[in-house]
Amino acid sequence: MIRELPDTTTSRVAKELLRLRDEGGAVALGRVLTLLVETHVDGVERAVEIANDASREHPCRVIVLAADDACTAGRVDGQIRVGGDAGASEVVVLRTTREMLEHSDTLVMPLLLPDAPIVVWWPDELPAAPADHPLGRMAQRRITDTVLCTDPRAALDQLQRSYRDGDTDLAWTRLTVWRGLLAAALDQPPHEPVRRAVVSGRGDHPSVWLLAAWLAQALRCPVSVVEQPEAEAVTRVELDRASGPVVIDRPDGRTATLEQPGQPQRRVSMPLRQLDECVAEELRRLDPDEVYGEVLVKGLDRIGAA
Repeated sequence: MIRELPDTTTSRVAKELLRLRDEGGAVALGRVLTLLVETHVDGVERAVEIANDASREHPCRVIVLAADDACTAGRVDGQIRVGGDAGASEVVVLRTTREMLEHSDTLVMPLLLPDAPIVVWWPDELPAAPADHPLGRMAQRRITDTVLCTDPRAALDQLQRSYRDGDTDLAWTRLTVWRGLLAAALDQPPHEPVRRAVVSGRGDHPSVWLLAAWLAQALRCPVSVVEQPEAEAVTRVELDRASGPVVIDRPDGRTATLEQPGQPQRRVSMPLRQLDECVAEELRRLDPDEVYGEVLVKGLDRIGAA
């Protein structure tokens, strides 16, 4: 069910949400967190769709703040979605002016779940310093997505300069399978040091540079990046050791081959990760991602990407 509340206040939205819950017999006790989303009005439906999918694993209250250039000064248009239109969550959409969103913390305050963690997600362009943003100051976790920014590399540099514990980026989350497969390969004998590493992929994709930075930070070896303009993301990683290279090659974005000296070639299903599964993964943890912080702050400097 979708209830429209034009030209309203967040206090009225909170009262209507309570009334709808009482009317439908639903309770908020099963909600594990409040997910705040800030986007432009054109990105509302996509953000709600992703949040609804993630909420099936993490029941939550989703509050979407959308900048709408059609709104007049001081106006807030509200929308409440419950039931089948909200997945396993309750969705509140607030459309207002960019000026009003400068005080977004005040807007969402009456709608927050009591005593529940707060996570904020910027699905496209990110603020100058997520931890200093009005919503970021309220949140335990702050999720950005440099892949979808207008200038991904510049956005990654911006995140490095402004990093605080609790920040994370979905370009890092997209590397979970790569990192797990590489760690498993190096955990097998012979346990030799890696002399150098090469990461190949699309040059403007932040995941390529974060993976290279992670290898440089973890292995303390020279790491180079081979830019492939036609690639979708990371396509290949080669780790050079005395006994021979360890190679993971994923040219088609679907299936990877793992080659190790003295072992048969293995094929591994490794499709490009979808946005909903990345958001769901980040909602599983509310503590700071210390490895990501080290890679962002120190690893990028090691490969000269900052």
